Amino acid sequence: MISRNLFFSMIVLTASALTLSGCVGAAVGIGAAAVTASSTEKGFSTSVSDGVIEAKLLDKFIQNDSSLVTSIEKSVNNGSVLMTGSVETIEQKILATKLAWEIKGVREVVNEVQVSKETSARDIGKDLAASAQLRAALIGDQNISSLNYSIDVVNGIVYLSGVAADEQEKERVIAHAQELRFAKKVVNYIILETDKRD
Repeated sequence: MISRNLFFSMIVLTASALTLSGCVGAAVGIGAAAVTASSTEKGFSTSVSDGVIEAKLLDKFIQNDSSLVTSIEKSVNNGSVLMTGSVETIEQKILATKLAWEIKGVREVVNEVQVSKETSARDIGKDLAASAQLRAALIGDQNISSLNYSIDVVNGIVYLSGVAADEQEKERVIAHAQELRFAKKVVNYIILETDKRD
């Protein structure tokens, strides 16, 4: 036989459940989302970290050039940032890469953003060749972690961004860039691992 206190508690709980039934769906939805995120290959904590990186990047876009918010699509997976879309100037593309590398937890930046005002096909070909040559040099250098760097070459100007383990690695990357045949100038946005990142 059920005691009076237990019977009363059951009535209160039932009434509470009926009153909160509108919230139950939301609670179940949140729980299901958490379970789904935690069951993905990268796990719940990584999913949260990726979400934080994406939110910080959005904030940086708003603070520096709000047009980037609508012109660039971004996704973050295990600290790797992929950006696609189209911008009007190369400066905007470079800025997007630079801002992404400033965020703590970012391990790689892949900037596939197109620049709508392109240069001649011949210049583009030279830039692509220079970029590929530099990427190969970084991969071939055992003292450099090549994935930690983004390379953009536009009209012979080499833009470097990323995170160097130390000053020596940073200098090695810059030196490789300066050795490029078609490099007119090297613009360095590389930061050190010890630098403060958001």
